[in-house]
Amino acid sequence: MRAMKWVLLLGLSGLAACAPVASDDSAGGSGARAAAAEQAAGDSAALAAAQKQFLSWFANVEPFRVIGDADQGVYFVGTEGLGMYFIPTEEGHIVIDGGMPGQGAYIAEAIKTLGYDPADVKILLNSHAHLDHSGGLAELKQLTGARLLASEGDRSALEGGFYLGSEDDASMGAPPVKVDQIIADGEVVKLGEVALTAHLTPGHTRGCTSWTMDVEQGGKSYKTLFFCSASVAANRLVGPPQYEGIVEDYRKTFALTRDWKPDVFLSNHPQFFGMAAKQEKLAAGDPLAFVDDSEFPAFIAKMEQAFEAALEKQTLKYNAIMSD
Repeated sequence: MRAMKWVLLLGLSGLAACAPVASDDSAGGSGARAAAAEQAAGDSAALAAAQKQFLSWFANVEPFRVIGDADQGVYFVGTEGLGMYFIPTEEGHIVIDGGMPGQGAYIAEAIKTLGYDPADVKILLNSHAHLDHSGGLAELKQLTGARLLASEGDRSALEGGFYLGSEDDASMGAPPVKVDQIIADGEVVKLGEVALTAHLTPGHTRGCTSWTMDVEQGGKSYKTLFFCSASVAANRLVGPPQYEGIVEDYRKTFALTRDWKPDVFLSNHPQFFGMAAKQEKLAAGDPLAFVDDSEFPAFIAKMEQAFEAALEKQTLKYNAIMSD
């Protein structure tokens, strides 16, 4: 029953609806990473059910450098449907997001494949406290010994292992993970030559956090955005809301991000920024395949339209129920 409830949740999720179905031959990569992915999928009946319905979330992607000069920049260490990122520095390394429960080992193996030691990861960052992005953090923290930095708004959900506003539904939870340091809006996290700036973009979760950094390649700097999310997904906007002030938070985020024009737009679901097509361009020899400053404005405009449509739909449904 628990697995069925979880699959139902994912089916209602706007994020899951965006994820394509992976073909059987999409799971490449080293034997160790394949084994890690298999273990992640088999840890529980719920994970096995999710793997069957959302293959892309568990389909291996060989780790690769997205942008940046050799031994620098940003590397993709996620799956076909979940974006996780590795940022190396001379003083240790940074990982953004942990994927699904059990995928901490998958990320660690990806880091090894790139030629780095997972034990040198010093900082873990999380875009938001939902199980498909925070689920592997506890395992990854144990494997690396890294410190987790997160916003106050998501701290209770991360440490409690629940989905804020649906605390009694265990099927929506994730392995609890201790937050070692709270980060604030505008705070800069520095490690070695890398500086990441936190931007609170709430709505999708109360503490949804996007990150920006400058990446050097070929003598030029590119503003890179790791966007949290702005989809409604499984969130209740009315009757009662998922959390108090959620509608205002979404609108605050849309107002904040409307004029953002990052050179490189990344997120925790590769489909949001068309990763597969850009990978093909990168493989064909275009080192700037991920550079497009027109992409994020178009994306966030669509997210705002989708939010307003969801709010109207939920409000009409709620009013209809209340009038019966």
